Amino acid sequence: MSVYDKLAALGIQLPSAGAPAAAYVMAARSGNLVFLSGHIAKKDGKVWAGQLGAEIATEEGRAAARAVAIDLLATLHAFVGDLNSVTRIVKVMSLVNSTPAFTEQHLVTNGCSELLVEVFGDLGRHARSAFGVAQIPLGACVEIELIAEVA
Repeated sequence: MSVYDKLAALGIQLPSAGAPAAAYVMAARSGNLVFLSGHIAKKDGKVWAGQLGAEIATEEGRAAARAVAIDLLATLHAFVGDLNSVTRIVKVMSLVNSTPAFTEQHLVTNGCSELLVEVFGDLGRHARSAFGVAQIPLGACVEIELIAEVA
């Protein structure tokens, strides 16, 4: 089953890839690795703002991380032209806007990680870091970057 068939089976239609908000590019390639810039969580086209452990609970944060994963896939598709050329999701780094007492950044980030495995199977299993941070641009609740290997 192709990556696009899996996305369709999950009811996911990739949005248009976003544009950089400052002096950077959304993706850069070095050899067979594609590095995607951090993508912030959006809901209904607007920044999904809030802080985990204050206004946002873990399950909502997890949904936000899943939404970020969909945006990351849209950027990767736009950059490489075919998600079926992905040979491995190598690494995910997640920043979670959270209170000092919040300790479930790893559970929030599972929203992204689990979707990548649903879409790519074992090729979606990746190394990962999940950090709690004091703030993310525009007050977003989650920001995630990704490294993929492509053919």
